[in-house]
Amino acid sequence: KNNEMGVADKLNSVAKYVASTTLKTADWNNTTIIGKDLVAEITSLKQQPGSEIQIEGSAELVASLAKAGLIDEYRLLGHPIIMGKGQNFFTEGFYANQLSLVKTELLDKGGIALYYSVDRS
Repeated sequence: KNNEMGVADKLNSVAKYVASTTLKTADWNNTTIIGKDLVAEITSLKQQPGSEIQIEGSAELVASLAKAGLIDEYRLLGHPIIMGKGQNFFTEGFYANQLSLVKTELLDKGGIALYYSVDRS
């Protein structure tokens, strides 16, 4: 069991939501499948007390939630690796002037974390 610094215990104990149109059940502890009205479900989750909602690695999901005005902050990780072409994270109609850099953090081995808040004005 890999539980360095308690990460596995933390992930196993928190509520997790998976956006999927094909999955019907999830085997991981405390996991709920969201398959129908994603925007309504995330809107409802945001209204509940608790900590932040995070999305790990889904540009398509982020784009749909951003279009609905449900993204408050982007946390982007940069690593000193060149990998070639990839999928654009920000879709057409999204402009960098909608973001305000609020924090930067240097990571081990040359990576950087960039924290941006979304300006809705």
